[in-house]
Amino acid sequence: MTNNHPTLVPASSDTTQPALRALTAEFLKTEEKIRHGGGKSAIDRQHEKGRLTARERVERLIDKGSVFQEYGLWAAHNMYMDQGGAPAAGVVTGIGIVQARRCMIIANDATVKAGAFFPMTCKKIIRAQTIAMMARLPLVYLVDSAGVFLPMQEDVFPDTDDFGRIFRNNAVISAEGIPQIAAIMGYCVAGGGYLPVLCDTLIMTEGSGLYLAGPALVKAAIGQAVTDEELGGAEMHASISGTIDFKEKDDDAAIARVRSLMAKYGNLGRHDGDGPREASGVHAYHDGADVYGIFNDAPGSQYDVREIIGCIVDAGVTVSAERGSESRATQEALAPDFDEYKPDYGQSIVCGYARIGGHAVGIVANQKKLSIRQMPGGKAGPSKATNMPGVIYDDSADKSARFIMDCNQRKIPIVFLHDTTGFMVGRDSEQGGIIRAGAKMVNAMSNCIVPKLVVILGGSYGAGNYAMCGRAFDPFLSFAWPSAKCAVMGANSATGTLAMIEEKSRERKGEKIDPETHKQILDAVRASYNEQQDIRHGAARGWLDRIIEPHKTREELIAALDAAAQSWDYSKPFRTGVLQT
Repeated sequence: MTNNHPTLVPASSDTTQPALRALTAEFLKTEEKIRHGGGKSAIDRQHEKGRLTARERVERLIDKGSVFQEYGLWAAHNMYMDQGGAPAAGVVTGIGIVQARRCMIIANDATVKAGAFFPMTCKKIIRAQTIAMMARLPLVYLVDSAGVFLPMQEDVFPDTDDFGRIFRNNAVISAEGIPQIAAIMGYCVAGGGYLPVLCDTLIMTEGSGLYLAGPALVKAAIGQAVTDEELGGAEMHASISGTIDFKEKDDDAAIARVRSLMAKYGNLGRHDGDGPREASGVHAYHDGADVYGIFNDAPGSQYDVREIIGCIVDAGVTVSAERGSESRATQEALAPDFDEYKPDYGQSIVCGYARIGGHAVGIVANQKKLSIRQMPGGKAGPSKATNMPGVIYDDSADKSARFIMDCNQRKIPIVFLHDTTGFMVGRDSEQGGIIRAGAKMVNAMSNCIVPKLVVILGGSYGAGNYAMCGRAFDPFLSFAWPSAKCAVMGANSATGTLAMIEEKSRERKGEKIDPETHKQILDAVRASYNEQQDIRHGAARGWLDRIIEPHKTREELIAALDAAAQSWDYSKPFRTGVLQT
């Protein structure tokens, strides 16, 4: 460190949180099942057609030895159960490296209801397009879909976060000069046909179909008998309609064509705010697995978020001069590469400059231990007050707002580490200007022109979620640990209020609430609320991009920072508008 704040000691051994390891293992087991899509029989049917599955296509598309960072894997989890479910919302999305370029890849999973679009399918694809637009990443669409899931058409078809928005985005993305390549490797019917045709380049495999209405519907509508190939086969579109650019024999040939085309895009433009990074030999200060011995979300527990930061950031170095010599001593890693900003002020939030995998970043993190605040005083001099863990106070919000603005001046991404119950309430806090300070923080964060990355470690509640760049505030990517929880308030606070509302409603209907009934209502409300604040509930609805293994937080952030660094446009001016000072 370059300040005088106490240097972190090595993290303790993994003794305090075996529950987090067990929870992570449980999540991984569920994820493995989700990745099987429609199941073995559906995968076998796809292979019998001579086609690869969505995940097999992605694996062959990306560069060998590279990693595919998948987003939205938990989308639609435990949703649409009356329709048989829709694992991962029937589509695979994420960033992969193709010909040394990071691309957003969107692949329909035909093993899930023939790749039909559920409401969450639309939202997941729109989110993927939004990420690509933020970082100007090329998009590759691997199309294999039956179109809208008709039993739910009213929830898929008309709104601004539904089916049509995908095609609107195709047009806007193209106008912004961001490359889009589509490969039809199965069926692409009805309105879905516009997606590939709105892309820059269109590839189609033999045996696939591209048409607004299939043979049966054409027969019913106009009485015309026509074959699949005559109506919308690859040969027809290649030689008669002229709709497609490349006709390929099969999936492998189509994927090879995509890779060949991606290699010929030339310089897509770089806008790196930090210039070339030097990641060779860079490693973390703490071992990532140390987080299991640091993090603790048990009631009444505390931990120092600086130790979590030490598991994420690069190891820093200290260089000392040898007395009587012009040469420098050998470099020795002594502390995290973390320069803490105003460490003695606004201590309920830790801010600082760091490097992660060689990338310069700013970090804004909720502090989860008691901290001391120096209060202004009169004749008696300054007094002291104690800040509760995970609570955002007015001085912390002021500090964070100023730090966020400085990161935008420096043109460096910001990493938000969530574990907060929200803003402080009460007379003293209100008189201290908590609303004003909180609004300043929200304003600065909302108007960022730099990439914003989010990791929810524990709680992310109420306005604390907003101030720390929740989903409503355009994070580039948002991750969460299995321990994460997200809701308007904690379960204990919410349960009593909701139970009271339920009891009042029953009493108005003439029902008597005895102690046993009160307990039943309280237990039912608590169970329901706990289910809703569980991060799986939010992930299923697209409130975050990826649930990650805690010990891999650093590498997940490095992959995200690599993607942002490829072509992020830092040229926009940073403005906040009016700040309540």
